[in-house]
Amino acid sequence: MRRGFIPSACLLALFASAPAQARTRGQGEVAPDQLTFRVMRTSEPIRVDAHLDEPLWHQVQPIELPFEVNPGENIPAPVRTEFLIAHDATHLYLAFRAFDPDPSAIRAHLTDRDRAHRDDFVGIMLDTFNDKRRGYEFFVNPLGVQMDLARNEVGGGKSEDDTWDAIWDSAGRITAEGYVVEMAIPFSSLRFLKTAGEQAWRIAPFRAYPRKVRHQIFAMPLQRDNNCFFCQVPVFVGFAGITPGRNLELAPTLTSQRTDELEDTSDLESPWRDGSSRTRAGVSGRWGVTPNLSLNVALNPDFSQVEADSAQLATNSRYALFYPEKRPFFLEGADIFSTPLSAVYTRTVADPQWGAKLSGKAGKQAFGVFVARDRVTNLLFPSNAGSDLDTYGEDNTSGVFRYRRDLGESSAVGVIATSREAEGYSNRVWGADAFVRLSDRDQVRVQVLTSSTRYPGEVAQAYGQPASRFEGSAFFANYEHNERTWNVWAWQERYTTGFRADAGFVPRVDANNYGLGGQYKLLGEKGDWYTRLAFGIEPWRTTDHTGRVTDEAFAAWANYQGPLQSMANLRLARAREYYDGVTYDQNRLSWFSNVRVNGTLTMSLEGRLGDTIDYANGRAATVTRIEPGITLDLGRHLALTIDHVFEDLDVRGGRLYRANLTQAKAVYQFSTRAFVRLILQHLDLRRKRGLYLDPPDSSKDRSLYSQLMFSYKLDPQTVLFLGYSDSRGETDRIALMLRSRTLFAKVGYAWLL
Repeated sequence: MRRGFIPSACLLALFASAPAQARTRGQGEVAPDQLTFRVMRTSEPIRVDAHLDEPLWHQVQPIELPFEVNPGENIPAPVRTEFLIAHDATHLYLAFRAFDPDPSAIRAHLTDRDRAHRDDFVGIMLDTFNDKRRGYEFFVNPLGVQMDLARNEVGGGKSEDDTWDAIWDSAGRITAEGYVVEMAIPFSSLRFLKTAGEQAWRIAPFRAYPRKVRHQIFAMPLQRDNNCFFCQVPVFVGFAGITPGRNLELAPTLTSQRTDELEDTSDLESPWRDGSSRTRAGVSGRWGVTPNLSLNVALNPDFSQVEADSAQLATNSRYALFYPEKRPFFLEGADIFSTPLSAVYTRTVADPQWGAKLSGKAGKQAFGVFVARDRVTNLLFPSNAGSDLDTYGEDNTSGVFRYRRDLGESSAVGVIATSREAEGYSNRVWGADAFVRLSDRDQVRVQVLTSSTRYPGEVAQAYGQPASRFEGSAFFANYEHNERTWNVWAWQERYTTGFRADAGFVPRVDANNYGLGGQYKLLGEKGDWYTRLAFGIEPWRTTDHTGRVTDEAFAAWANYQGPLQSMANLRLARAREYYDGVTYDQNRLSWFSNVRVNGTLTMSLEGRLGDTIDYANGRAATVTRIEPGITLDLGRHLALTIDHVFEDLDVRGGRLYRANLTQAKAVYQFSTRAFVRLILQHLDLRRKRGLYLDPPDSSKDRSLYSQLMFSYKLDPQTVLFLGYSDSRGETDRIALMLRSRTLFAKVGYAWLL
């Protein structure tokens, strides 16, 4: 391991607030569990304005951030950063002085919250329970733009979730020496132990310094062969007598929408059919019953999404598409419900009349439960060969229960149960899971689920499902071993034919997937043409319930990271795929590359070439798919993003179709609170009808969706949205004829008691 020399002055500053027992383990490395700081308590008022002129900030001992952990490996940081921390009875106060030798090079743009990750920024990762399993992240860019995330190291899926939002204050200011950030996080936005005595929290101060490369700077070193992040984070002691206050939040909303449609889309002179105005009032509430237990309720809630989902090209797809959750009610405590198998996918709750959720953590135990009454029952019918979607015209009641218990230093076990019930229909899932960290380098995840399902007779008959109640099971296991320059893994994921997870997202069943893989990494030195190179292989296979191999591949890849925050990944695969009674041999090439040329321009290029299957007609095909993307940050206020998907599918006899999907977004940010945004999504699909076994009605399909919206946000729930959207489609007489138009508005207010 390469270690850098840390000047003694930096080390003195780093340990100024730490007790004497903190000790070094070697040059430039400090034992993380011995790094402890004491947090000062204050009673004086703090104004969050990034000026740090209150007496408090002159009394608090600054903590230096001396380590660059990536791309350098625990080497001296290229810039100096000071971190200050204090608290009173109701708030956690944080401040950063981020020094910069060239303040004109600071990357800072006004954006909507959670969108400043390309900029310079500072912040913390925070483990309030000191359990090394889950926590929060709060970051701020030099202009005060907020980013907050939930962090989960023991659940399934991604470890960082930026859809979680809290209500907190921040300010940023660029100075002649760099920039200053100030933050005030109310304890009502956090969960923590209920105790009158002192608490120990794990807090990792962090700075992102993007220049030729993106330097990641911490107050402590990080071991690259240790897969537990919070295990390496310093401990901050204090917080005696803190309280979330009344911790009661009410968020009434009022939404209104009207959609007009053209009566006859083939007639230019056709009159418009005026839609009825739909206005809905609702209220959501959150009560912090205790500092570690929260109750959320929603009556006639607005669970709508203001931003349009990114369009996805599904012209030759076998399985249902996944869209991320963005609705605040479901994001509270979402990490508790996360498991390796997707047993909970809250977007299955489409249009609820009401909802309630209780979640919290006490000691080594965490739990969550939510119930919702939904006006819409969307159904997903999975199989090995593909999946179908339909809507059943009955209300349903959905419920989820989750319990997790911590084991040892950083492991956990849990159980989960879900249910959806409607007239003539039910789906229930229950099971158990475990995350076991065997060592700093080794970890295992396991989950077992069982389901019981009954469909209404007409639905079962229409989609070839069993006429009576049927059952199924699912299993997941994964092992990972990480070293500094290499890692290996092995996994299995199995779904029986009868498994259904209607409160989750399982688009394929009758599949036993298993594989293993390994990767070797080369770490560059300062001045090298690369910062990281990696080479890996992964063979995997899928069989159905008869033992037939339906998918298998041997893949090899190379990954590059280097200057200009550039990265590229190249993947080659030799594969076989079974479909509709035939096994197809395939060779595939895919790649992804991205480069941040400077603080203004970011470019990406993704693509796929090689063999595939024409699923609509059951025959061999070749695909060419290219996806360029570009982002321009023009000054502090304006951002432009254009993404394009080009796809050709060729079969014997010629090109079956050519698709072009373009998405463009322009955002003008007036301030950290207000912006106006234009979104355009254009699809141009051209088919050769003579090559289809069942020719489509038209040889071409063009559509255009547009949305113009003004947004003003005081916080994630005190909002005003005003917008217009329309859709246009192909007709015989006009290429893109206006078919529908919508006006919408939403007002929400977070009332904190």
